Amino acid sequence: MHRDVFGSAGDFITSPEISQMFGEMLGVWVVNEWLNCYSGKAIQIVELGPGRGTLADDMLRVFSQFPEIASNISLHLVEVSPALSKLQVIKLVGEGDESNSEQKTLNSNSSENECEGPYRQEISKYGPQISWYRNLSDVPEGLSCYIAHEFLDALPIHKFHKTDKGWREVMIDVDPEKDGLRFVLAPSDTPASKAYLQVTSSEERKNLEVCPGAGIVVQEITKRIAKDGGFSLLADYGHSGEKGGTFRAFKNHKLHDPLEDPGTADLTSDVDFSYLKRFTSEAVSVFGPITQEKFLTNMGIGYRLQALLQSSKQEQWADLISGYKMLTAPEQMGERFKFFSITRKHDNDYVPAGFSDLHVKDDTANSS
Repeated sequence: MHRDVFGSAGDFITSPEISQMFGEMLGVWVVNEWLNCYSGKAIQIVELGPGRGTLADDMLRVFSQFPEIASNISLHLVEVSPALSKLQVIKLVGEGDESNSEQKTLNSNSSENECEGPYRQEISKYGPQISWYRNLSDVPEGLSCYIAHEFLDALPIHKFHKTDKGWREVMIDVDPEKDGLRFVLAPSDTPASKAYLQVTSSEERKNLEVCPGAGIVVQEITKRIAKDGGFSLLADYGHSGEKGGTFRAFKNHKLHDPLEDPGTADLTSDVDFSYLKRFTSEAVSVFGPITQEKFLTNMGIGYRLQALLQSSKQEQWADLISGYKMLTAPEQMGERFKFFSITRKHDNDYVPAGFSDLHVKDDTANSS
């Protein structure tokens, strides 16, 4: 909430910070879906948890190359962190001194829970207006594209463990033997286990996590797309219901005890996309999850790498190739990250770009 947690000086690094190619591929995806389905119509680009603003900046740069969409978009950022929202202003607006922009902050005297609508508005360096919100519910309804990258994995979870007496919720308690915290099992059913735990007798997992907040977000996106049209792209660490025990913490790029020094480390849990599908409806179409390697390759990241290599100095080639490999290699981010899309139901068998079964594995980096 109050510091920059990204990059080498933070706790972790995200795909947009690794290479500009990631944000460019997502920007191209948005342009393609808009041209195919909503050409000529004004559309809101809504990003949930925009980090430093790097992904939004790369996408806006792509949009600026397509006059058809550049004049029809506005950017809406859902951000609760004061520290990160300041970094986003600097990145997207180009202001070096945040103190000179106090007059552009809206609702500054309202509490976070009372704030409705944007708490800040600016004009980006690329032209489109940017609005900041604390909740998705505050973003105006209308034709929208929803982007959530490494957002759902950071939402609060309920953790459950299978015992001889059935499933029990994992709770956090004060450790009487030391000055700290410990995990304990609830002695009986809890409200969360009754409300959220849906397992069958054939369930083989011993541990699993449930994220109701992610389900609520997907439900809201589904409702909006069904009503107003649009599409979404959700990308995160994830699986299709086969994993459990994925709750962990990172500090200074290393695994960290989540109960040690609470509030100082990044907490995460892999997203269960099979769980999220339960919160969609028949009014929308769902695609994925597919691996990041497949999505980016289908979107042409290999061709983009070749173009960048041709236009860059030779001393930059190693970083470009390294970034490409980190994003796409199965042993790095290529397999662990998944892409998931919700779109309005179409009359035909339309499939969004990147989600086609056609997947040609390239050896761009090796050949370079």
